[in-house]
Amino acid sequence: MTTSTTARVLALLEILQGGGIRTVPELAARLGVDERTVRRYVAHLLDLDIPVDAVRGRYGGYRLAPGYRMPPLMLTDEESLAVLLGLLAGQRGGPGAASAAAAESAAAKVRRVLPAPLRQRLEALLETAGFTERPRPAAPPEAAVLLGLADAVRGRRPVAFGYTDRKGGGSDRTVLPYGLVAHSGRWYLTGAAPDGGEVRIFRLDRITSVRVLTGSFDVPDGFDPAATVLDRLARTPWIHDVSLRVRSSVEHLREHLPAGIAALSDDGPEWVRVRIRAERLDWLPPLLAALDRPFVIERPAALRDLVHALARRLGTYAQADAEPDPDAAPTPGPDCPDAAPHEQPS
Repeated sequence: MTTSTTARVLALLEILQGGGIRTVPELAARLGVDERTVRRYVAHLLDLDIPVDAVRGRYGGYRLAPGYRMPPLMLTDEESLAVLLGLLAGQRGGPGAASAAAAESAAAKVRRVLPAPLRQRLEALLETAGFTERPRPAAPPEAAVLLGLADAVRGRRPVAFGYTDRKGGGSDRTVLPYGLVAHSGRWYLTGAAPDGGEVRIFRLDRITSVRVLTGSFDVPDGFDPAATVLDRLARTPWIHDVSLRVRSSVEHLREHLPAGIAALSDDGPEWVRVRIRAERLDWLPPLLAALDRPFVIERPAALRDLVHALARRLGTYAQADAEPDPDAAPTPGPDCPDAAPHEQPS
């Protein structure tokens, strides 16, 4: 076969991998050849021991034999890069990983089938690349749970499952699944009870034994699963209910406070009210410092104490000098007329 013929035969194989029966006119149109050439390409696949079934009848055509497992995929450079980077993200705890071990095993298999020059280039990238964001460690959902719910969401079928809440209590739930969302290293299901009521979110790593039920439902018009998850996470009751007023814009604050962390609302000219619910407060003072904007802590008082403690530590660190330079000019003190006024945090 010529290079162009080989490319078209592989393109035919890729089309058939999509599943279903493909008519000869459809295949001819997609490949840009006549119907006789399509049949010749099918013969090439049969010569390679790839079982292509010919389905007769008015709506007949070609399909891959049911249950046939394809050999390793032939990937372009860009496709190989996309696959390996995705697997690397999975090893780092991303929401797409069934487990770190599975991601590592899959990456090794991909590397083995790559041409040596491409494999060396990709390995060089993976060894030298740095990643600024690391998803928080999270228990990945079971593959059967994730895939079963995905089928139910697509088919708009109710589901029943076991669920463990954040306090450790177990229960059986029946839900109309509206959508699946991956956020901050976890998978979430959005849905409502069959008898109506408020839309809720469920963590997939707390779901067991999914069972798809009979019946169907309609998703409410305009429903946005991702926006729903972010809103519910921001409003989840936690140990600490934090309320702040920050002299800034919503746009600036969103760069530091994602919707899944904080609820923002305008609070008069130049001010934004920030509501955060958190299990701990120790991570908030550095975040507030990074905002670089005046702020007022309304509650809790414990956060105000932590901010003052951080300010004192930073002041101590700034004054530390392991080996003073005797030739350096003296630093202006508070009584020196050239010293800048000391600004107290608001």
